[in-house]
Amino acid sequence: MLASIFAMQACVPDRKIRPVGFIEVFDPALVALIDTTAVPEILGEGFEWSEGPVWVEKHRMLLFSDIPNNAIMKWTEEKGVEPYLSPAGYTGEQPFKGSEGGSNGLLISPEGQLVLCQHGDRRLAVMDAPFDAPAAVFKTIADRYDGKRFNSPNDAVYDKSGNLYLTDPPYGLPGYMDDPGKELPYQGVYKVKTDGSVILLVDSLTRPNGIGFSP
Repeated sequence: MLASIFAMQACVPDRKIRPVGFIEVFDPALVALIDTTAVPEILGEGFEWSEGPVWVEKHRMLLFSDIPNNAIMKWTEEKGVEPYLSPAGYTGEQPFKGSEGGSNGLLISPEGQLVLCQHGDRRLAVMDAPFDAPAAVFKTIADRYDGKRFNSPNDAVYDKSGNLYLTDPPYGLPGYMDDPGKELPYQGVYKVKTDGSVILLVDSLTRPNGIGFSP
């Protein structure tokens, strides 16, 4: 998702939708996962670069990162798209020198809190505020490996035991691979154990990005 955010919405007679295509089924197993008659629909557009969507079931809202604007946006059925949180990825006092300082991947922790991959702050953090009263108050989950700062955490996922896995490409560094502030010689994939310790899993990928587990 780059300039727009979209979802698959089942056809409802009294709902005005903006369809953008259709679902083509290549494997019948898909029928058990989604409604294959649903219509892909544009929920919002005009963003310079949107990423990291997460659905918050309790509040019936979709959150996603507006990276260049260092903000998180919210979509609800009632109000559509509106601002949710800013700053979201960079909280420093000086202006961010790069173009990708905002949050990227968003997810919900086992405790039910919002977790952010923060490019500008170069860390994984949790928002220390409730979903219905968001505030730019963050607690660091992890920001270093072997004493060196992450590049810019991009995406993350929890396993069933509560361990957290993340990818760390250079996209959030103003100078990318040549940034003078880059402290790690690789772009790693890491595991943050429930005790807070960080383990390097992979250091051979040039641009690790999305990450997830099968059921």
